[in-house]
Amino acid sequence: MYLSLKDRPGDAGTAQRLKSVAVPATVVMLGAVSLLTDVSSEMVNAVLPMYLTAKVGLGLLAYGFIDGLYQGVSAFLRIAGGYLGDRVRRPKWVAAAGYGASAVSRILMLPATGLLTITGVVTMDRLGKGLRTAPRDSMIAESTEPDQLGRSFGVHRAMDTVGAAIGPLVAFGILLWVPDSYNSIFVVSFAFAVVGVAVLLLLVPDVRTRAVTGAKSRAAILKAAVAPGLRKPLVAFGLLSLLTVGDGFLYLSLQQRDQLAVEVFPLLYVGTNVAFLALAVPLGRLADRIGRGRVLVGGHVALLIAYLCAGGPLIGPAMTISTLVFLGVFYASTDGVLSALVSRIAPAEGRGSAIAAAQTVVVLARFGASVAFGGLWVLIGPEKGLLAAAVALLAMLPVAAWLLRERRPATQQLGATQ
Repeated sequence: MYLSLKDRPGDAGTAQRLKSVAVPATVVMLGAVSLLTDVSSEMVNAVLPMYLTAKVGLGLLAYGFIDGLYQGVSAFLRIAGGYLGDRVRRPKWVAAAGYGASAVSRILMLPATGLLTITGVVTMDRLGKGLRTAPRDSMIAESTEPDQLGRSFGVHRAMDTVGAAIGPLVAFGILLWVPDSYNSIFVVSFAFAVVGVAVLLLLVPDVRTRAVTGAKSRAAILKAAVAPGLRKPLVAFGLLSLLTVGDGFLYLSLQQRDQLAVEVFPLLYVGTNVAFLALAVPLGRLADRIGRGRVLVGGHVALLIAYLCAGGPLIGPAMTISTLVFLGVFYASTDGVLSALVSRIAPAEGRGSAIAAAQTVVVLARFGASVAFGGLWVLIGPEKGLLAAAVALLAMLPVAAWLLRERRPATQQLGATQ
């Protein structure tokens, strides 16, 4: 079902034109769930670097481990979530379990005060994210026409990013109202997460995905996750993600360089998310037109520029704002575009598993990148570390562009670009 098209009278040409600008209702509802969930998660994420380093007293290496865990631990359930959603053909309920686990982790932040307990809570949250992401994205893909995948994922990510922008603002307001009140942030975060789960259970349609029937269904799903057309893109995703420094490190670098107040720290996330929000849909549509691989590589060029702005010799508000904007461009060019690229290549019966495989490669590589950059920060400092990351990323871009060059998906034979 498409918004604005149900029971609408008119000729076939009018209906087709309306369909070309409409967005599937399932995408909008899933976007609402993600919006609420991201208000919850980004409230915590926006204060986590300062909370762990200033309040709990963890060192940079310990923070690098937690940040890498935050990035990478969901990999352990992404494949399982994608496979289970494909296998049972009811991805909504697999996603609901993941959203529920993340909601519970918010309230468990209250008694977590040491490295071990915080690691456990972060692990629970990220495992929930890993379980829900691929089933949710497979529902988006199943509800969307193939030539509109970039737009639908862009709309979803834009709604997601509205929540990601609101979350740090709420955290900023709480800290401004009650300084050092991290527990209040955790409680309000839990409330938003619970509402998000309720919207998913009550308002999102129970989309049934396609499946291969018979004894060979399991093999068909697993085969889809490693389809020949996906192999080079998976390598490209991994190589690029190994050079993706976690947001928290960039923000801590800006905070130290510009001597920003603790209460202002969450606003750095807002700047990135506003840029993401403004560009998610336009760049998704651009990816549909010129090729998703090209837009994805372009996003990493923006990431390279963000490294230079944060780690270069020029300082001041202009460089800080530029860092946030280019980081937002990076996410708008890669987040939904990656899922759209994989959705276009993978066979329908194993689409969730294929998306999960790609996301797993990304988060595992980013886990390694966060831990490595934590060590690099200690050894040579944030500025030199970011410049080293920029040089390495520059060298990797031509390789990634070659791996992601346009090709005819062998599984579809439609002659469409990625």
